[in-house]
Amino acid sequence: MGGVEMTDFSVKGRKALVTGGARGIGAAVSEILLRYGASVIVCDQNEAAWGSEDAVSRGLTKHPECLYFPCDISDAGAVGKLGQWCESELGGVDILVNCAGVDDEVDFHAMGVDRFDKIINVNLRGTFLVTQAVYQGMMRNGSGRIINIASQLAYKGSEKKVHYCASKAGVIGFTRALALEAAPHGINVNAVAPGPVETRMLSGLSDEWRAKKLHSLPIGHFGRVEDICATILLLASDQGAFYVGQTLSPNGGDVFL
Repeated sequence: MGGVEMTDFSVKGRKALVTGGARGIGAAVSEILLRYGASVIVCDQNEAAWGSEDAVSRGLTKHPECLYFPCDISDAGAVGKLGQWCESELGGVDILVNCAGVDDEVDFHAMGVDRFDKIINVNLRGTFLVTQAVYQGMMRNGSGRIINIASQLAYKGSEKKVHYCASKAGVIGFTRALALEAAPHGINVNAVAPGPVETRMLSGLSDEWRAKKLHSLPIGHFGRVEDICATILLLASDQGAFYVGQTLSPNGGDVFL
């Protein structure tokens, strides 16, 4: 019996939607899905994101199989338009990667409702809205892959991040519950919970938080976006067919599950 070849991870001919796909982990995910044969719709907030260094350097903006759709995923009306466009122009999508997310630091006693809502609205509500927008198309086609980006902090917690940790724990609960409903329709729903990765989001946190987190990592360094992409490609490809409701955790040993 032969071993697994890299070609076995092909997603050739499939249509993928990646939220937050113009920067950070999302841009790297968009690139690897394109490299392995998918056409990709990059969903991100605005033209500035689409013109970012990540999108340009990874060749997304000029790739013939990569399209851009601006959308605030916390806005139900905007997401509705995204879903309608995916249906009318593409006949639905085969792979959804819910990668868009925001982070913040604030002591719990000083956390206003507006700051709490901002994190929840993008990280959890946005995941719900975009997934629901493409879910019926996947049901109609009898197949699909939904991959939600959570965080190791959903398990571990972190000071000054009650809102962020709550949102990502919600993503894991959402993943498990939807996986039970979706699997009989041929749709695999899973999550990836990365550890700290060198992105714009991480660099926006305080030096104190970053130093403390780096010191706690057994591997001794932050991750790279490429360290997360292989896991997502696995779940998107036929090699991930037996994963249902799981959360995979490339996290450098930050938490053991």
